[in-house]
Amino acid sequence: MLPRIKSKIFGDPIAEEETPLKCRAMSSLQKSILKSRLPPTGLSYPNRMTSRKSRDYTPTTWDLYFKEKHSVVVSETDTFCAYTAGEEGNPILCLLHGGGFSALTWSLFAQEVTGMVHCEVVAIDLRGHGETVTSNDDDLSADTLARDVGKVVEHLFRDRPEPVLLMGHSMGGAVAVHVAHMDLIANLVGVVVIDVVEGTAMEALTSMQSFLRGRPSTFNSLEHAIEWSVRSGQIRNCESAKVSVPGQLKSIKTGEVGVTMISHEAGSSNSIACTEILEEESEVDGEKEKAAEQPEMPPPGEEEKNGFTWRIDLRKTEQHWPSWFQGLSQTFLELPVDKMLLLAGIDRLDKALTVGQMQGKFQMQVLSHCGHTVHEDSPDKVASIISNFLVRHKLAEPCENFERSVPAC
Repeated sequence: MLPRIKSKIFGDPIAEEETPLKCRAMSSLQKSILKSRLPPTGLSYPNRMTSRKSRDYTPTTWDLYFKEKHSVVVSETDTFCAYTAGEEGNPILCLLHGGGFSALTWSLFAQEVTGMVHCEVVAIDLRGHGETVTSNDDDLSADTLARDVGKVVEHLFRDRPEPVLLMGHSMGGAVAVHVAHMDLIANLVGVVVIDVVEGTAMEALTSMQSFLRGRPSTFNSLEHAIEWSVRSGQIRNCESAKVSVPGQLKSIKTGEVGVTMISHEAGSSNSIACTEILEEESEVDGEKEKAAEQPEMPPPGEEEKNGFTWRIDLRKTEQHWPSWFQGLSQTFLELPVDKMLLLAGIDRLDKALTVGQMQGKFQMQVLSHCGHTVHEDSPDKVASIISNFLVRHKLAEPCENFERSVPAC
């Protein structure tokens, strides 16, 4: 029997390969040839590891991927940040991020999908996340988050007849299902949920506090945070991490969100203030000042004052976690719109969804070699899947470079 050589790179096993026994011994001729190719003694060459160019973790700005940034004022105390891409007059993709992330988690996906089908993309910073400011950032109950999304969409597209597709990742996927179930968007035609299943999500809640405590609580710089995110595997796509991570952090010293600081330094000029308040007739004096305020920080240690910490402390929102996922599978199956479930692994499917998928109640797609942030790790593949879903259901028109694919799980 032939021996096997198993290799590991950075802790990840790679495929084994057969190695013939005769290849293990080197002939005298081979040895002499190799010796003749060796450099003369006494010469020094730079170490390959030290001379290799290090990876760039410099943060990038949102306007490389989105067309405009909107400040949507929905009440006297609540102002939501939303990013848009694509052209008006086309079907609308409303994107909802997962817990702890921000709208910028969709940056690369937005760029890819708008190049495949004619659509308009809007990505929203949910309550307590990114540059959104509310009176109670810790109220992350499913109903509150769903109503927030309904208000933002109504404000941005109230007079628009175009169909709307809701797409959410993790917590955002659960919120998308609740928005559809509560009928908060008039022109809703479809729901896409990314890597969230009721059964596995409820089981994971018991270990969520341990996971959150295991993360670094502070970072010396945005570059440090981006590097940690990539090296830890939280986000496997470095380009995506460079634009996504700054929206997840805020300055310990000033409370300013990382993406805001980057925009100021870069001089981004595509921001639009939407100051009209839904169901309100007048503005309150000083409202703009309230909208610009950031939540107060606990007094940091003297050595941490110039660093960064997480934009939201998810540990304080534990009471709301069950509301995101309880009854999610059945609610998803009962939605009277086109549905898709996109997973990072088939093992995440629970019983209700397994039966529903066998009955053809929704389309399912599994992407291997991806982490939990599927849309960040493989934005091109996810964009292709969503584009084909839109075209197949006649919800959007393809662009010239569109490539059709057969759905598979």
